[in-house]
Amino acid sequence: MSDPTSDPSLQAASDPRHDPAAEVVELCRDLIRIDTSNYGEEEGPGERKAAELVASLLDEVGIESRLHESEPGRTSLIATWGGTGAARPDQGALLLHGHLDVVPAAAEDWQVDPFSGEIRDGYVWGRGAVDMKDFDAMLLSVVRARARAGRVPDRPVVLCFTADEEAGGHKGAEHLLGVAREELEQCTEAVGEVGGFSTTVRGRRMYLIEAAEKGMAWMKLTARGRAGHGSMINRDNAVTELAAAVARIGAHDWPVRLTPTMKTLLAAVAELAGTEATPENAEALVEEFGGAARMLGAVLRNTTNPTMLGAGYKVNVIPTEASAHVDGRFLPGFEDEFFATLAELCGDRIDIDYVSKQQPWETPYDGDLVDAMSRSILAEDPDAIVAPYLMSGGTDAKHFNKLGMRSYGFAPLRLPSDLDFTALFHGVDERVPVDALEFGARVFDRFLDDI
Repeated sequence: MSDPTSDPSLQAASDPRHDPAAEVVELCRDLIRIDTSNYGEEEGPGERKAAELVASLLDEVGIESRLHESEPGRTSLIATWGGTGAARPDQGALLLHGHLDVVPAAAEDWQVDPFSGEIRDGYVWGRGAVDMKDFDAMLLSVVRARARAGRVPDRPVVLCFTADEEAGGHKGAEHLLGVAREELEQCTEAVGEVGGFSTTVRGRRMYLIEAAEKGMAWMKLTARGRAGHGSMINRDNAVTELAAAVARIGAHDWPVRLTPTMKTLLAAVAELAGTEATPENAEALVEEFGGAARMLGAVLRNTTNPTMLGAGYKVNVIPTEASAHVDGRFLPGFEDEFFATLAELCGDRIDIDYVSKQQPWETPYDGDLVDAMSRSILAEDPDAIVAPYLMSGGTDAKHFNKLGMRSYGFAPLRLPSDLDFTALFHGVDERVPVDALEFGARVFDRFLDDI
């Protein structure tokens, strides 16, 4: 019979200093109360105050951190932790990363002050509650509890809290690749946001671990023509040329393309539905996810959504130039198809400039880290199903992957079946259940025992 005192979960239960969920709710509220809105331009409060709070919380438990600014107020933080024991010789450090910025919020649209961190109806409300100050709080709560109890992982861990993720990470994670490259290069695996949350399929909770992301092509399209009087015939009208291209792009029906990650996910859903997953029934299987189909449906194909238009300065003047912005997202392995089709849709008279262009990534859903994530969830929710998914948006993993890390999204949350969780990302009345935060902290603590 094994010695029960060697079981980390039993050790944690017997140690009054070690409660990984003890602070998670208040830490989440404290972070939400710091406005770190990222407008994507030079304006905005920046992340400095939030980074300083994180630094002080780590310092309280003996973890030294370093602040890095790409420009005044645009602050990221890095700390190293663990690595004091006999880590595996073939295993590098583990990067645990979260971002500190949030998208803006219009207070008049919300039921509560979006920067209040109010608790109402069993939820913590506020901008960043799900994207992603919830995971920042989980990580801090778990690390602080373990540091106080002396439960430091044998494996070296790099803790990273970044600026500017909501605008592509250029002033945050990308900046760190230069100024903190030596610390980051020791990491062989990374865990960040947007994964590990539950959705309910045919009465079963399924936890989705991010194992891939679409690439990002934020682009400005420009058409140029001949200026003239609005009352006269003009067959070289930039607005007409641009509008036709934008209409073609917005209406294009991109074909279904299944990546390895989505084949694995759809196979799990198909088993519940008593069928087999194929490209032909992929969309029907995604509908099994209810509200989450909004996001998962977007990763069955490349997408192009026109988002902004601009032209002219007076109603009776045909302008020389017209422009539009398009949010393009492309699947791993289908980059060439995406850009070739885009060029065809635009035509020869449209210039394409990239505001941000970042590659997709896909990490094999296997190995010790994947097993550790799955075991940690099933220990808290034994009847659940754990599967990978491909994320439609982007995270800082796009930058960290440039160093060759195997990346995953794992911010575990057990969610009510009737909560339309994916609608809360960048949405009005963003909120996260209190008990989901506490669940996530317990799961992540188990995960750190197993890395």
